[in-house]
Amino acid sequence: MVSKRSTHTLAQVDSDGRMEAATPPPASARFVSGSILRHVVVMSSTGAVGLMAIFLVDLLSLVYVSKLGDPTLTAAVGFASIVQFFAISINIGLMIAAGALVSRAIGSGDEAQGRRIGSSILIHTIIVSGLLVLALLPLLDPLLRAIGADAHTLPIAKRFLWIALPSNLLMAPGMLFTGLLRAVGAAREAMYVTLGGAIVTAFVDPLLIFTAGLGVDGAAITVCLARAIFVVIGWIGVRKYRLLSPPKLVEVLDDGPVVGRIALPAILTNLAPAVASAFVAHTLSGFGTTAVAANVVIDRLSPVAFCGLFAMSGAIGPILGQNWGARRFDRMRGVLRDGAVVGAGYVLVVWLTLALCAWPLTRLFELDGVAADLLVFFCFLSGPIWFCNGLLFLGNASFNNLGFPLLSTGLNWGRATLGTMPPALLGGALYGPRGVIAGIGIGSLAFGLVGITLAIRTIGTLERRAATAGPQPAASIPGPTPPVETAEANDMFV
Repeated sequence: MVSKRSTHTLAQVDSDGRMEAATPPPASARFVSGSILRHVVVMSSTGAVGLMAIFLVDLLSLVYVSKLGDPTLTAAVGFASIVQFFAISINIGLMIAAGALVSRAIGSGDEAQGRRIGSSILIHTIIVSGLLVLALLPLLDPLLRAIGADAHTLPIAKRFLWIALPSNLLMAPGMLFTGLLRAVGAAREAMYVTLGGAIVTAFVDPLLIFTAGLGVDGAAITVCLARAIFVVIGWIGVRKYRLLSPPKLVEVLDDGPVVGRIALPAILTNLAPAVASAFVAHTLSGFGTTAVAANVVIDRLSPVAFCGLFAMSGAIGPILGQNWGARRFDRMRGVLRDGAVVGAGYVLVVWLTLALCAWPLTRLFELDGVAADLLVFFCFLSGPIWFCNGLLFLGNASFNNLGFPLLSTGLNWGRATLGTMPPALLGGALYGPRGVIAGIGIGSLAFGLVGITLAIRTIGTLERRAATAGPQPAASIPGPTPPVETAEANDMFV
């Protein structure tokens, strides 16, 4: 229960005993009132449509490549995607920082600060994305070899990356714009960013791959075109909502430490799945190209099937951030509760669908033998694994948006190492490729349950701090709480 001393200027108790805002929130702080379930469903569903579009077209691109009739090409695209995943993970970290800081500024009523921090992060994002491209291109050979590319797949994957990787300079600000739009609740405009790129990809991909005869190179060129569309549509959205102000050098430099306190742990958090994915690809490469090809299909199929969980983790960040800015801890707990319930129902439907469509999917992707067996095994095992992944996503979104980013970093790296490597190696040694997939699943179950439990305790920690601090607003500047110290982390276990 929130103490009256800590919230009497911001909340009152209605006739039903629920806490309601006494001071009208800013017009853009739409998440601090109304149905929590509705906010979660609307933000998640609109985000899911955009993600579904881009993931589905990405999957369709893989279908086109598989129709070229060479599993080596499918495996090569998979290796290239893992390297790109490292770059995208860094983009996601910056996007998370933008969403957390801007949504908290909006929730506390300081829209000018929200515009300032958004502009600062945009400059940081452009600089980081450019430096990243320059750093990765010379290292493609050792990186691809380290994750299992051989003499046949390496040159194809390398050529794909030389075409597609420089477009990270477009992808990074495009993703950032979606984070800014979601921070103010503009879910539809955020959806349009990814939906627009997906539509372009759907039409251009087959033209370049088949009609123009460019094959895998055509798929890489399409990636660049789609990312250009991201930037254009995203820029239109942020201008519509006036989410940016003219950047000033002194402000960009001053905001650097504030951004870094969320962005750096978030980047480390999102790099963990990339490392785990690279390890799994390397492990399965020991079972032949067909096993790698099956894993590539699983990696592309999973985001399409379970995009609602990815969307939900992005959706609850702004909702939590605004309610934290308004000190609505009761609503913050409701976000986690409703998110878990919606996630469970969603996973159940998807799991049943995958089980029914398992064998048709093997024919769609021209898989047979070991590859077909591995894909079918995943379809029947995916439900419990991905429900617990969803719980971990909810927990990580909470930590990143509520000032405890090191917790999400620790959990993700724990899952990527202890939860992936030992069980995958043991499973592979005992049961072959199936054992690798099953081993990864066991790690997901454990870390998902730990993640959601710690997220609930995190909200309790913030509530106790607010009660101690008295009636002042949660923060005069919408920056994050400094990274969690040991004593504060221990406090969540009380």
